[in-house]
Amino acid sequence: MKLEQFDFYLPEELIAQTPLLKRDTSKLLCVDRKSNTHDHKVFSDVIDYFNPGDTLVLNNTRVMPARLYGAKKDTGAAIEVLLLKNLGHNDWECLVKPAKRIKEGSIVSFGDGVMEAVCTKILDDGFRHFEFKYEGIFQERLDELGTMPLPPYIKERLTDKERYQTVYSKEVGSSAAPTAGLHFTNELLEKIKEKGVNIAYLTLHVGLGTFRPVAVENIEDHDMHSEYYTLDEKTAEIINQTKENGGRIFSVGTTSTRTLETIARDNNGKIVAASGWTNIFIYPGFKFKCVDGLITNFHLPKSSLIMLVSAFYDREKVIELYNIAVENKYRFFSFGDAMIII
Repeated sequence: MKLEQFDFYLPEELIAQTPLLKRDTSKLLCVDRKSNTHDHKVFSDVIDYFNPGDTLVLNNTRVMPARLYGAKKDTGAAIEVLLLKNLGHNDWECLVKPAKRIKEGSIVSFGDGVMEAVCTKILDDGFRHFEFKYEGIFQERLDELGTMPLPPYIKERLTDKERYQTVYSKEVGSSAAPTAGLHFTNELLEKIKEKGVNIAYLTLHVGLGTFRPVAVENIEDHDMHSEYYTLDEKTAEIINQTKENGGRIFSVGTTSTRTLETIARDNNGKIVAASGWTNIFIYPGFKFKCVDGLITNFHLPKSSLIMLVSAFYDREKVIELYNIAVENKYRFFSFGDAMIII
């Protein structure tokens, strides 16, 4: 398939710059695949689309304050480092600006020497491996020195850092939020439980590759970024029991979807307790083995995320729905509105 088939016109003013005052008051575009119909609701109405015995699967990753501003130790040059992937212990894969200043052996100092990073490997496109050196606990130093790594299309300053976290975030490790989950409140989740819907959690740490547009003409040639996931025995049992009882699995976000479909692919459609790295690339033609319903935000043109949504429904219909969302002034991307596809 060609990349241009996943393009659409998006006015810049529809890119949401700030979160709404209340999480669950965002718009919700509701799509029924069987009848090929859609409706416009408010996100809190999402509860109406669940039946008792269904399961809602949430990604409980928590965003790190992963953007660090420091100085090159020998010259004092300003350096920005974005933590992307923990390679083990104190070693991280990072994105560096300006990358040309950082060679193997270069040292970047943060907070007047509170923490230092030594470049151990040079990669392409501004990526570097660093070994971090510090006193005490790494997460505490990061909380002290780091800032929230908002996507590049958000220009406004975020006054409340928790608004770029889901209310159920727990496992620290993401470079970006699983944004479909930002719409849920604790009150809404309680109402969903009271309806008889199971709530299950997995973890996928979101990397920077989530926001990178696909750059190849033929999408089949795209190399998907890898992200770390884990799913425990309790969640596996809930999902498999739901399926056996005829219930549906609703996945919140592309991250939860990629995790579930990775595990289902590797285990003949069953969900088992598992962890590891996934680079699964879901695009039209993909056969879903686990997910029955999808809750997701509105994504970048030509991104792997809109390709996943197109695989779950239909490419032409998804582009048509995106155009309808534009006409109805839905808000796009991380702090934007949502869509549910059943």
